[in-house]
Amino acid sequence: MSRWLRQLDLRWNSWLSARPSADAEKGPLPHEDTGLTAWCQETAKSLDLPELARRVRVTWNGRMQTTAGRAWWPDRLIEMNPKLKDFAPEELWRTLRHELAHLIAYERSGRRRIEPHGEEWRVACAELGIPHEQPYHSLPLKRRRMKRNFAYTCPWCLETFRRVRRIRRVVACYPCCQKHSAGAFDPRFKLVEQKLN
Repeated sequence: MSRWLRQLDLRWNSWLSARPSADAEKGPLPHEDTGLTAWCQETAKSLDLPELARRVRVTWNGRMQTTAGRAWWPDRLIEMNPKLKDFAPEELWRTLRHELAHLIAYERSGRRRIEPHGEEWRVACAELGIPHEQPYHSLPLKRRRMKRNFAYTCPWCLETFRRVRRIRRVVACYPCCQKHSAGAFDPRFKLVEQKLN
């Protein structure tokens, strides 16, 4: 696991519910691709997933830099990088199938936790015609180097984590939480912001 990602994030969003299903009937979302959305809806219907077919949406997200696509469940939303339009159409369709496979896998598993690129996802990929799909793309999307302006230290193990953005919620050292409190959040391991010169 990357050193930069080893922290436990405590989020207070359990009270938030999924987007109401009425949103699907309100009309297209901003930057929605109705053609790709229709294809996803037909595919979900053919796989006997009526709720996914009713709610799935595909949008173009101009803020994406290096990510080809992203799937959001339970919102049933697929975001695609507009730079995919510059590549061969096969890349766009492969990415769309990859992201739809995530939604299919989550839809079938219900509330059970699954691995993002686990067995359920691989089965869905095979059904969508991409049986040996890799978890990550190899498209030449330019990466930006981000300067990590913020540093946080665990008061327990003294490990330092550098971040691009300031942490605005309660975050604890993930390895310490795993080792000393069975992976649960523990305020003893709350990260402390350090001043950088």
